[in-house]
Amino acid sequence: MFTTDESAITWTGGGETLRVEAWGRNSLRVRASLTAVSDEPWALAERRDAPAQVRVDGDTATIRSGGIIATLRASRFFDAQAGYSREQCRIEFRNADGERLLSELPSGGALKLQARSWRPMLGSNSSRLTVGFEADPDEHLVGMGLYQQDVIDLKGSTLELAHRNSQASVPFVVSSRGYGLLWNNPAVGRATFAKNRTEFVAEATQQLDYWITVGENPAAIARSYADATGHPPMMPEYGLGFWQCKLRYSNQEQLLEVAREYRRRGIPIDVIVADFFHWPKMGDYRFEDEFWPDPAAMVRELDELGIALMVSVWPQVSIESENYEYFRERNLLARSDRGLDVQMSFEGPSAFLDVTNPEGRAALWELCQKNYHDLGVKMFWLDEAEPELGRYDFDAYRYHRGSLLEVGNVYPRDFSQAFWDGQQAAGQNDIVNLVRCAWAGSQRYGALVWSGDIGSTFSDLRAQITAGVHMGVAGIPWFTTDIGGFHGGDVSDPAFHELLIRWFQFGAFSPVMRLHGDRSPSEPVTAADGSRRLASGAANEVWSYGAEVLDVLTGLIEMREQLREYTRDAMRAAHETGSPVMRGLFHEFPEDSEAWQVADQYLFGPDLLVCPVVEAGARRRRVYLPGRGTSWTDVRSGDVHDGGAWIEVDAPLDRIPVFGREGRSGGLPVGATPAGG
Repeated sequence: MFTTDESAITWTGGGETLRVEAWGRNSLRVRASLTAVSDEPWALAERRDAPAQVRVDGDTATIRSGGIIATLRASRFFDAQAGYSREQCRIEFRNADGERLLSELPSGGALKLQARSWRPMLGSNSSRLTVGFEADPDEHLVGMGLYQQDVIDLKGSTLELAHRNSQASVPFVVSSRGYGLLWNNPAVGRATFAKNRTEFVAEATQQLDYWITVGENPAAIARSYADATGHPPMMPEYGLGFWQCKLRYSNQEQLLEVAREYRRRGIPIDVIVADFFHWPKMGDYRFEDEFWPDPAAMVRELDELGIALMVSVWPQVSIESENYEYFRERNLLARSDRGLDVQMSFEGPSAFLDVTNPEGRAALWELCQKNYHDLGVKMFWLDEAEPELGRYDFDAYRYHRGSLLEVGNVYPRDFSQAFWDGQQAAGQNDIVNLVRCAWAGSQRYGALVWSGDIGSTFSDLRAQITAGVHMGVAGIPWFTTDIGGFHGGDVSDPAFHELLIRWFQFGAFSPVMRLHGDRSPSEPVTAADGSRRLASGAANEVWSYGAEVLDVLTGLIEMREQLREYTRDAMRAAHETGSPVMRGLFHEFPEDSEAWQVADQYLFGPDLLVCPVVEAGARRRRVYLPGRGTSWTDVRSGDVHDGGAWIEVDAPLDRIPVFGREGRSGGLPVGATPAGG
């Protein structure tokens, strides 16, 4: 049975309630449940009203919002094998030209397929939900967040809808057919984009919820998606330059001396980072006095040097922390449904703070405000944000909002929200926090996502290109990586020097340019009483790798400074329109089929085509110049090439191939880029 109002159609039958509702211009939200349909927004921000046309004609109903039309076809039939009548309703989506974009799977006659298949969990209101769609077998698909693979076209891929260290599920996908779909469900599950079907699975949920939009190009889809899930704030000025980081500065004087040395050498730097275990125990949320005797004075000196301090915060609370009992007796910690009631044992057993609980978020910020923010720290590094479990047994843990299996993917977004809300309440406006994971909507809380603890290899470098592009499509335009990779990298190894230079070149054209890693050999750290502290990695400053490497790296930092105005404009576009800073070639050239398949190049902003070198020993590389009828200027040589063609270019170790669109160069001097460019 259909019922309607001015902006929605609701169908009931077979124990299911299905609601299709206009949700922003050119966009619809689809929800279904075996109980009452919930208004929980999950990733969606405030609803934007849009004109809708709703019509019912017998067993067929249509709803139109701008350029998208959903047709619902209901049927009632006698199931001879079951011996009773059944009801079902199938949805099909078309654009304004009547072209089919996506439709729920048909029953297949005797196959008795169900497009929306619910498998209730005994003793619970939750079900395992599978939703299947017919889609164009030749479409190209991009988005869905951060996965460690170098696949740019996701058609043919299966993706786990779950967070892990170096994996962030941000389930928004964009099709070359002109639509984008947000799987608005935080449950652990799976997405499959096969030729014969598109399929989403939630392992435990009470409601089907997705949002679909159409647009004439990826930029239009990005704008609608930002309107629906929230625009990122404007990147603060200190996000445009170079950030220095290592695992880890073990004391206040060591960190300050690095900052002073950058200024003595005249090397531009905007941010320096105090990494983890600057605290006594995880969950203390404060500097350890012996190693950091006067944090306020440290922040003041850094301010005088014109360098911002970022401080690491983990959501883990050690059972030895001074705050553990406080959190536990107030039920502000995540809970294990079976086994030991700890979720991680790195440097000792610990539990995760339950940031899905508003009281947990408030308690976390109260400590961080007193021990960091009130001392002048305005930037936070939100590590372990997935959270990283000792074992990824997703069905073994529970939060305030429900089981991890049902709501777990919202955790990193709520972690970012804890600091965003607190910093805003404290009067801070220029908010950017580095976070190791995200979910849909994280961007509206100032989340700068980095790609986790990846390896120091060329294959890892290559995978970060597609990771950054897909994250941008998924609405997270602030993206960065550990330049040089996290795991590995001997400071004296020439092979690592080559990788570091190539990664630094990529970093110079990343939304945020940040050097980090756990370099070897490590350095032990001991307290005055002889007790052990977590070791520090080897030096990881730009001068740590010898004079030749230093010359290339400083040239790249200077080039980043030349790009500052251009980068600021790209950040503004991300803030205002949702367009990524790091863009796949398809974003600007959707009609070029090749642009949907190039995995090792990208556009930095609208005009710079960046072609990182991702093979050891390579001194040339093949480059695709997108867009027939577009001209591309080699920023290094000044040579001009036509778009819509492959070319081969020189790529000596101290150069990265970069091309400017229609003669534009982002502020770089054509034919005279500095060393490293």
